[in-house]
Amino acid sequence: MIAQDSDPVLPALIPVPKIMEPTGNPFMIVEGTPIILPNELEGTPIHSTLNELMYTTTWLDGDFIFYEGTNPTFVTDSAIVVVLHNLESLQNDYDHVHLRHKEGYRILVTPKQLKLEATTEHGLFNAIMTLRQLLPTEVEKEDPSRISNNMIWTVPGMYIADHPRFQYRGLHLDVGRHFMPVSFIKHYIDLMAMHKMNRFHWHLTEDQGWRIEIKAYPKLTEIAAFREETLIRRYGSEIYDNRPYGGYYTQEEIKKVVAYAAEKYITIVPEIEMPGHTSAVLAAYPEYGCQNKKYKVQTTWGVFDDIFCPSEKTFGFLEDVLDEVMALFPGEYIHIGGDEAPKKQWEESELAQKVIQREKLKDEHELQSYFITRIEQYLNSKGRQIIGWDEILEGGLAPRATVMSWRGERGGIEAAKMGHDVIMTPGNTNYFDHYQGNMMHEPLAICCFTSVEDVYGYEPVPAALSEEEAKYVLGAQGNVWTEYIRTPQKVEYMAYPRATALSEVLWSDPIQKDWYSFWARLQHHFKRLDHRGVNYAPHYKGQLNPHE
Repeated sequence: MIAQDSDPVLPALIPVPKIMEPTGNPFMIVEGTPIILPNELEGTPIHSTLNELMYTTTWLDGDFIFYEGTNPTFVTDSAIVVVLHNLESLQNDYDHVHLRHKEGYRILVTPKQLKLEATTEHGLFNAIMTLRQLLPTEVEKEDPSRISNNMIWTVPGMYIADHPRFQYRGLHLDVGRHFMPVSFIKHYIDLMAMHKMNRFHWHLTEDQGWRIEIKAYPKLTEIAAFREETLIRRYGSEIYDNRPYGGYYTQEEIKKVVAYAAEKYITIVPEIEMPGHTSAVLAAYPEYGCQNKKYKVQTTWGVFDDIFCPSEKTFGFLEDVLDEVMALFPGEYIHIGGDEAPKKQWEESELAQKVIQREKLKDEHELQSYFITRIEQYLNSKGRQIIGWDEILEGGLAPRATVMSWRGERGGIEAAKMGHDVIMTPGNTNYFDHYQGNMMHEPLAICCFTSVEDVYGYEPVPAALSEEEAKYVLGAQGNVWTEYIRTPQKVEYMAYPRATALSEVLWSDPIQKDWYSFWARLQHHFKRLDHRGVNYAPHYKGQLNPHE
């Protein structure tokens, strides 16, 4: 027989739960183990996720028994019991504090029963993700036929009660600089779900490429989605590959990705850049720019002067685009960029200057605020909210905007003090395109150095905020910009295990954070990533201080 890998006294869970206490002997999952499930969960992602787990462990579909109400009225030995509580019926006391959170859950494991409890499907999904980490690491193998028939599927006796610290736990991926296939996007979402991340920020448009089909404007995918060549060495080297490059997602593909993410209880936040980072758009539709020139889809990196002209026809174009985007992405947030928008072309534009005069604006920074506010008002009228990079603070913040603070914490602090929601993503700790080892021995990266330990040490709530102001910090995310990341394998290398560290920062309480404990648990977690075939960076594998 093959037993579970040698574990610490407590299971090596990441992120670490709020409460985790041993209860005694383990529970065994065997062929025919029944799963007792509420009727209302039949056909839901909870049903299918549990069925997938049973197929992995027993090579058979789950033996489901459905029941009416919120608690089964019968007891079956050696069963997995799923309880979906009614929130209103729960007592408001310490015993139920975790269940009262919409993503909270409880797990009780005894030899006779494995019980999963929550008040929402999302909470139950989180419980299942924890259950997977309680099982032997082989459960992560994507092909069950590669698992030994003699595997013993034990779940250690354990009581776990848990809920996340932050409501927004995000991971970003830039597909504008380098396009990633749908199959990998789904894999990326799978890894997020494994780590209980719940927001996928999909950066879909850039100077170097437009990646989303918009049926009203076909030249966005005929022209804007493709560039003539790509810089292949460091910025400024002028060394190119002399190969056309491009790609885009059809609306049908996007619908499938959105549905796939929803099955993992992950909401996708699409980003459509404006008013800057628009070279590719203007190459396809130059009439929305401020200059009478031939625009090009950029082939190198950096910040370009090209910018949307603030004309009524531009706003009409953007509203049309956003209508199609909103039809594809049902989440509350639309990210509108707002970063790195040079004002030179506005300064030289007669139309832009007339808008400044007409709207009694002070300068081009206030013109950007006017631009963003116009877009916000439109999205608000459709029941959506905007997120923008912290440059949207310049010239005045749109009334209901959420600020994504990337140039350090200053923008997030300023926005929170103004009563605006904030998502923290400071470059020094949350940019996963940075080097994570000696650059002489690492793949080419944009700059800088951010280690796993740097990420783990990050605290999303700045000390400058009061307790009341801190409530506006919704959470944080890690960003993966792809100027120098051409393949899915390198995305994995840059993102993991830094995203693993961030997942614990965002889920667990600060008092629970302990670098040495995390490092020890990470060694076990690496085995899970190995089984999933993840090309993670191995610097901390077996080494506590690899950079000394």
